[in-house]
Amino acid sequence: MKLTLAEAAVGASAVLEAPPTIVNAGAITIQGYSIDSRTLGPGELFFAVRGERFDGHDFVAAAVERGAVGAVVSRARVAGLPESALAVPLLIAEEPLVALQGLASHVRRRWGKRLVSVTGSAGKTTTKEAIAAALGAGLNVHKSKGNLNNEFGLPMQLLRLEPEHDIAVVEMGMNHIGEIAALARIAQPDWGVVTNVGTAHIENFTDGQIGIARAKFELVASLPATGVAFLNCDDAFVSQFGRDFAGRVVYFGAGPCADPQILSVTEDLEGLHIRYRARDEEGSLRLRLLGAHNAQNAMAGLAVALEAGVDRQAAAAALESLTAGDKRGQVLEIAGATILNDSYNSNPEALRSMIRTLAARPAQRRILVAGEMLELGEQGQALHAECGKAAAEAKLDLVIGVRGNARHLAAAACLAGVAALFLESAEDAGHWMKANLQPGDVVLLKGSRGVRLERALEILTAPSPEAP
Repeated sequence: MKLTLAEAAVGASAVLEAPPTIVNAGAITIQGYSIDSRTLGPGELFFAVRGERFDGHDFVAAAVERGAVGAVVSRARVAGLPESALAVPLLIAEEPLVALQGLASHVRRRWGKRLVSVTGSAGKTTTKEAIAAALGAGLNVHKSKGNLNNEFGLPMQLLRLEPEHDIAVVEMGMNHIGEIAALARIAQPDWGVVTNVGTAHIENFTDGQIGIARAKFELVASLPATGVAFLNCDDAFVSQFGRDFAGRVVYFGAGPCADPQILSVTEDLEGLHIRYRARDEEGSLRLRLLGAHNAQNAMAGLAVALEAGVDRQAAAAALESLTAGDKRGQVLEIAGATILNDSYNSNPEALRSMIRTLAARPAQRRILVAGEMLELGEQGQALHAECGKAAAEAKLDLVIGVRGNARHLAAAACLAGVAALFLESAEDAGHWMKANLQPGDVVLLKGSRGVRLERALEILTAPSPEAP
């Protein structure tokens, strides 16, 4: 949303100070917002936020050089800024991140329309995309980009709200208790969607999945009594969230309480064929996404669209246009082998689902390349081993564990009778694939973000050095 510097100062609870060479600085219109001086565009307002490994105040001068219209800085750091950073108006606050979040809340209130927030241990981004697609069949939708769902990314997405948007869909992530509640105070959601409660980030919760469930419930608890909670009725934790919510509850999934309800799901090489019932009408749709779990994500999208008044058939048709995001279930053909690239992230529940998808595909060999799943704490070894057993039960031909605790996944698969090996890095996996993949092989790549399994693909697809 375009604001003047004076309006932004009010929303951010900051004091506007401008050099004497700039007359009527408060009337200058901001063209956009940035927390990264490297990607900042001309006319944007730069927030000098601080993170674990950086301090935005070190880059104010660079932002000014790139055309920043102003900068939000900490009062304690003004005196230390270089002279070149003082050539633009400054919005002086106690803490730039708090100012960013405050301005985002201000913009959200000023926009004043319905906002939908999505959370869950897995499937948040795909569900957000499904909701946005289904809503887009009848409404002008603002959706957050990618998976920008934390204390930095969410406010930046709210600042992109425009008067012409009818409805907004954003994503909320968390690593600890209280984080979703804090994000909800910023975004003020009217409707909330919870996909599932799994084991992602379980190392941060002394009470395990119960603690994760409490953290996810913070979204439902933040909704007004006039709001709507959309809950996965097939998840043992999420299905109970409606009991303590005073507003309207809509369930989605395959269970008898769901509306929309999944009647059947079949998976083929092109994706999913879903039969469903919604508001006493049956329908079907083709989803160009891998993994039967995506049927639930699609039903979440349909549920929100129907509640918003979008025509059912139009919403279903829009869902059929969904495609896999980068490193999120992409199907790649490389030298006669098929790569299921789901390397963006991983957790035990999502990995087991994709193992079933791999097992269902016709292939010369079905190969799992599983990167370590991070933030599982003391349960890490056991959860990796369970996934190794699942790979063996699915009768895969080869299991490759990559890095850290993935050695326990490979070991469990081996003990259960499946050929397995362990590699130390994504680069090692790439070199193994380049040397050993055969035409007709189908390979699933899946691992936590920190493993960077996409490096294996880069090595696999890199030209081989020519012989001398």
